Amino acid sequence: MKFRSTALVKGFRQSAPYVNAHRGKTIVIMLGGEAIADPNFANIVNDIALLNSLGLRIVIVYGTRPQMRSLLKQTEHHAPFHKGIRITDEQTLELVKQIAGQLQLDITARLSMSLNNTPMAGAQINVISGNFVIAQPLGVDDGIDYCHSGRVRRIDTQGINRMLDQQSIVLLGPVASSVTGECFNLLSEDVATQLAIRLNADKLIGFCSEQGVLNEKGQILAELFPSEAEEILQRLEKELTPENGKLTGTMRFLKGAISACKAGVPRSHLISYKEDGALIQELFSFDGIGTQVVMASSEQVRDAEIDDIGGILDLIRPLEEEGILVRRSREQLEQEIAQFTIIEKDGLVIACAALYPFPEEGMAEMGCVAVHPDYRDGDRGVTLLNRLRTKAKQFKLSQLFVLTTRSLHWFREQGFIEVEVSHLPMTKQKLYNFQRKSKILVLKTQ
Repeated sequence: MKFRSTALVKGFRQSAPYVNAHRGKTIVIMLGGEAIADPNFANIVNDIALLNSLGLRIVIVYGTRPQMRSLLKQTEHHAPFHKGIRITDEQTLELVKQIAGQLQLDITARLSMSLNNTPMAGAQINVISGNFVIAQPLGVDDGIDYCHSGRVRRIDTQGINRMLDQQSIVLLGPVASSVTGECFNLLSEDVATQLAIRLNADKLIGFCSEQGVLNEKGQILAELFPSEAEEILQRLEKELTPENGKLTGTMRFLKGAISACKAGVPRSHLISYKEDGALIQELFSFDGIGTQVVMASSEQVRDAEIDDIGGILDLIRPLEEEGILVRRSREQLEQEIAQFTIIEKDGLVIACAALYPFPEEGMAEMGCVAVHPDYRDGDRGVTLLNRLRTKAKQFKLSQLFVLTTRSLHWFREQGFIEVEVSHLPMTKQKLYNFQRKSKILVLKTQ
């Protein structure tokens, strides 16, 4: 009897919604020199090839820092920094060009693999590099001439998009030419950030040694708004000393992510280049694995407070009058307010849902789900579901159930399965209203 991997089948099924969501999306991947030098780099390349085969539009920007440090040491050439930026004289520029050219060829070669015994079998990826980025010199600052250190002046977004439309991967490095025909050494993080902004990319993805941004307890922060990321960056910068005065990979990414998010890039992800499969787990799993920096919004998802009762009542009363929701008194809401999650927009409660745990049965009920009529075209119901699903997992509850009379298809679209009354917790079975005939649906939280 042949062994069948149900875990493999389950993984494919669970990833399908994320595959559909990412198809056709534009992502900019920052690959620092540290990631390229790491033993896990071959797996990262395989994962990028997989993303390409799934229809994502991919731009890769690579860096050269550790390789450049090694070459400078070998040649005994001194290339000082000013305000964290390397001063690129003529000799330094030649070394940068040497390293950048070598890495470009190495990355292209890896993306060109198609051996039958590798994950990239039959991939046939076209890797395009070119003069898509036009640079300009940084100039002189505090009397210090940066020489051939530069910044992004212009990006040929139309040319890049033509390549991406053909399902090619665009590969760019830290060296770019100017309108005068000179070459300049750019910060790879700045190149990636400007590309994400000007291409209107859906995601900016960076790699560092840690699995995301860590709090003071060493725990991964799954999500940050730009303002929160700025506070963390300021704290990290204050901790710099003359001995460790250089920005870390995490700090450089945060600077880029903050700029990208403020300019309209919806999400920036930071993951570890040491973790095999981190890129796939971050993009194609419910919880992700690293840190996301997301655009600040006038909408806020938060736990409800006692002052929100009036707004919740205004939201649910019309649905109660139609018989869609079971009527709740103000007193009942006051008692249950801690169970509620709301979405607030400009001071108005535009959506709500409650979570009622049944810990002995390992279940929780998602109840009182309501979205303001003016805001039902978005994904706010999905946002509430994801928030309550995460809460249920935190309580170690394995199943989420709902009772509904009107929204059967919506819940089924989200993965709920219809079950019988006997599937409910015993206390809920005793309260079930057989005259109302609500449909019962269940979703696993894992």
